[in-house]
Amino acid sequence: MITPSYVATLAAHSRWVNDGIFAGCDQLSDADRKKDCGAFFKSIHGTLNHILWANQMWMHRLAETPAPIAAAIPGSLNQYESYDDLKREREVLDDVIRDWAADLDQSALEGNLTWYSGSSGREMTHPRWILITHLFNHQIHHRGQVHCLLTQFGVETPVTDLPMMP
Repeated sequence: MITPSYVATLAAHSRWVNDGIFAGCDQLSDADRKKDCGAFFKSIHGTLNHILWANQMWMHRLAETPAPIAAAIPGSLNQYESYDDLKREREVLDDVIRDWAADLDQSALEGNLTWYSGSSGREMTHPRWILITHLFNHQIHHRGQVHCLLTQFGVETPVTDLPMMP
């Protein structure tokens, strides 16, 4: 079982890493950010859009925040065509996640959550603490892909290790 303090730490870490990843992305042209590099979500831009979409979807389920614009994973890659809009929405959502995490109590981590999974095509039920952990783990996975693509573009990538967080 996780604790509210653990969730708050992950939220702070997420914001710190996202800020660093976007600072790296700022060094690229829009064409380079949108270039199909053969990644799972094709480009840096597509991957960042997907991460944001998934965070919006999980926060909608967990905290009843607004649902993402795109209805399903395929649309998540192009949810925000403009990099500036994507970056702004990432910052806004990171603040929402950080505030939500700061206000959690232990009861918010207990019990199950049931939702309809569009990607699985069925209703699913899992412990809330597992799903909250997944909210962060999913973006860590895909940010690693963006980190790799930034490296391939010659961008000096930020440190992302949790113990290095200021």
